[in-house]
Amino acid sequence: MEYGKIISVTGLGGLFELISSKNDGAIVKSLEDGTTRFVSSRVHQFSHLESIEIYTVSDNVNLVEIFQAMDKAGETLPDAKDTKQLRAYFEKVFPTMDFERVYSSDMKKMVKWFGVLKSKGVALQLTELPAEEAPATEAAAEPAAEAEAPAKKTRKKKTTEE
Repeated sequence: MEYGKIISVTGLGGLFELISSKNDGAIVKSLEDGTTRFVSSRVHQFSHLESIEIYTVSDNVNLVEIFQAMDKAGETLPDAKDTKQLRAYFEKVFPTMDFERVYSSDMKKMVKWFGVLKSKGVALQLTELPAEEAPATEAAAEPAAEAEAPAKKTRKKKTTEE
């Protein structure tokens, strides 16, 4: 299972694997119980874990960096119900996190999600485009942009005297 296919759905607890997307929603599979269902985009919003960023005292960091720091620390996860334990845990694991803007509910989600991802054996890394495709795409786009721009035509203005 790839980290890039993991999403969070508003109104539904837990994490889901994106199986397929449609115009009016998506087919998702729960990571907790394995059930597959259709989720309407009219009722719910989807957030890819890859697109979630966390506030720090300097620049925002991607959620995967927090997960990697949690994995590297190797400490036991705190009780999600105890906010003091949560804060102490994240102060050890990721001390540059901005604790004034990252709420305890966010820290609870991170601990819960990290536990689910580890239990499912999800590799905690961002999905990257293959290195071969990126430069080729950029190089192909440049000539196309030049071809799309029409050449300027110069016209003589007609005067009423002619």
